[in-house]
Amino acid sequence: MEEKKDIRTKKNCLTTWTKYLLDFMFYAGIAVTVTLPFSIRKIGEQFPYMVEHYEESVIIYFVLGVAAMVLVRELRKIFRTVLEGDCFVQENVISLQKMGNWSFFIAVMSVVRSIVYMTVAMGVVILVFIIAGLFSKVLACVFAEAVRYKQENDLTI
Repeated sequence: MEEKKDIRTKKNCLTTWTKYLLDFMFYAGIAVTVTLPFSIRKIGEQFPYMVEHYEESVIIYFVLGVAAMVLVRELRKIFRTVLEGDCFVQENVISLQKMGNWSFFIAVMSVVRSIVYMTVAMGVVILVFIIAGLFSKVLACVFAEAVRYKQENDLTI
């Protein structure tokens, strides 16, 4: 009994810590996205191609930043339900579907960014977001089944 309580406490600690990390990422991401016009000029001192394509860089990174913040917002919603102890709900299925859509959108926008200037890392980013999109879509299907089983179980006396 003591061992189960210890495992549960560790899970809650990890989940809570992850929720705080997501909160930090969300608000830091907003700050980074809002300051893009200034930061791209500053980064351009080290990477001249960013200054050569200043307007394109600001627009593309702004769109990518907003998409990433929406994705993180959906993940924060899911973590709220996990902390409440009720994660198998329809809202999480919807959030996972949205996360898949936003991951695919980020991958497409990264391809557009690669047209402006290509880096090796961008190929990795595109691949990661395609995998994240697929994973989110599959996980949404798994959660939908879990929600269905839970609802059936809740109706059973």
